[in-house]
Amino acid sequence: MRYLVSVIDDKDDPGSTDRGPAISAFNKRLMAEGHWVFAGGLADTDAATVVDSRGEQAVFSDGPFLESKEYLAGVWVWEAPDLDVALALAAEASEICDRKLEVRPFL
Repeated sequence: MRYLVSVIDDKDDPGSTDRGPAISAFNKRLMAEGHWVFAGGLADTDAATVVDSRGEQAVFSDGPFLESKEYLAGVWVWEAPDLDVALALAAEASEICDRKLEVRPFL
């Protein structure tokens, strides 16, 4: 089963910025254990563009879809045999990256 793991940061109380080496080590472990599928950090929400083509022509809007103090800072995609394994990995990852995580299975 694959899981989307969303990294949630907070503009009012951001996570530590010195977590790079620990995150890299965790990612290497995910790869070695066969859980790694994909990961990536995201640019700040100021760099976002919302695209809506549901009307007669596409509408492009600068900025995030929702204004919020919390925002999506990055993602992982993991392979795990079940939700319990994914949640155990997420508990470790949350501590390592000093941010909240949301875990959602793919359909």
